[in-house]
Amino acid sequence: MRCPSCGSLDTQVKDSRPTEDSAVIRRRRVCLTCNFRFTTFERVQLRELTVIKRNGRRVPFDRDKLMRSVQIALRKRAVEPERIEQMVSKIVRELESGGESEVSSEAIGETVMAHLREIDDVAYVRFASVYRNFGEVKDFRAALDELSGDEADAPPQGSQQVPPRK
Repeated sequence: MRCPSCGSLDTQVKDSRPTEDSAVIRRRRVCLTCNFRFTTFERVQLRELTVIKRNGRRVPFDRDKLMRSVQIALRKRAVEPERIEQMVSKIVRELESGGESEVSSEAIGETVMAHLREIDDVAYVRFASVYRNFGEVKDFRAALDELSGDEADAPPQGSQQVPPRK
């Protein structure tokens, strides 16, 4: 493993332990050249995935990019980092076990939205607004209606509905 500080390949594992869900091994390492200490994570990869972008371009799947997108959607929300890590790992396992080595960016986006919907409604709407490229308020309203269901949005019998602000 290359040292992130000096670039030396002469590093040593000082400590290894599984994470809470035993899906990842955390390793503490030390560079024998500069004594810099750092942590690496080792996880199982079932297959190499290629993402087919909307424009047809093919790029290698990047778990870190997926993690960053999910973290942005969940920023300042009361969701534990361990739960985010578990969700991303579950998404990656679903994609890898799908039987295909190529997966569309649309399939990834829909999978992420399904998982975010289970965890946090606000994060779901945030992610959907970027993924579905919301351009107008009605797009947000449609996403919110999708979350709550149309029957929940109907006013109770006998009450007056307040017109939406423009």
